Amino acid sequence: MRRGLVLMGINNIFTVEEEGTGALYECRIKGKVLEDAVGDYNPLAPGDRVEFEENPIEEHKGSIERRLERKNAFLRYNLKRKAPQTLAANLDFLVCLMSPDQPPFRPRFIDRVLVAAELTEGCEALVLLNKKDLGVPPHVERRLSLYTEIGYHVRMISVKTGEGIPALVEFFQGKTVVLVGQSGVGKSSLLNTLVPGAGQRVGEISRKYNRGSHVTNYSRLFHARGFEVIDTPGVREFVPYGTSSRDVGWCFREFEPYAKECAYPSCQHMDEPDCAVKEAVMKGRIDPERYESYLRLREELELLEQEEYG
Repeated sequence: MRRGLVLMGINNIFTVEEEGTGALYECRIKGKVLEDAVGDYNPLAPGDRVEFEENPIEEHKGSIERRLERKNAFLRYNLKRKAPQTLAANLDFLVCLMSPDQPPFRPRFIDRVLVAAELTEGCEALVLLNKKDLGVPPHVERRLSLYTEIGYHVRMISVKTGEGIPALVEFFQGKTVVLVGQSGVGKSSLLNTLVPGAGQRVGEISRKYNRGSHVTNYSRLFHARGFEVIDTPGVREFVPYGTSSRDVGWCFREFEPYAKECAYPSCQHMDEPDCAVKEAVMKGRIDPERYESYLRLREELELLEQEEYG
């Protein structure tokens, strides 16, 4: 049985790189070998390691027999499909790429990606600001400082000028990193800087599967200089998967020391009396915008739960 690394998957056809040789195989999942993933929009994702058998008739084609155990997986809730979607597997860093402007800085999007990182065991988060050459407004600097204060990695780069890129490459050495960001923040430009020629390869694959110019509709793993990078589709909205409206507060790490002091163990930090989290917000110990971000996400998760369970 051969073993390999899933680089990407389109229409249930997966590009698998064989261990040892680096040979690429076009594989399908054999029968119901991944039926344990019922309800998942996609049972395999870039970064997954699998066992497969080569097709004895067609060269470089095969069937996936088994998915090896994952260290972790990065998921979102696919609002269109109404199902969890695995964007990447076996990652070390989840990188949320933003810009100070063009498109506007959106801290609530960052907060949701950070929630996903908290839900991904063994994964660290990096808030990465691109387009530093445009200037960094005071409100953006304040928010980045807040992320540093509560324990997240924060870096600023400019793909255009090259500032911060060598240090970023050094930071990523030996890791599998996943890039997440909204359209327009420079994710494709960063990918092409980290992996020269990546854009051309994505375009070729896109044309092969008749996907037109939408070259970032699917996650894709690339081998960079000493590390692996998984590019994910640019999205407008992001809903993390793996928590509930009642538990998502534990994913806001600065809430934890205060949540333990709430009068009620199941406190939702909303209308309950003697809520230590709300008191911390009022006293300026918890950032009010982060608290508002929590309330918005909690409300959206509650609506999704009502749709699912009635």
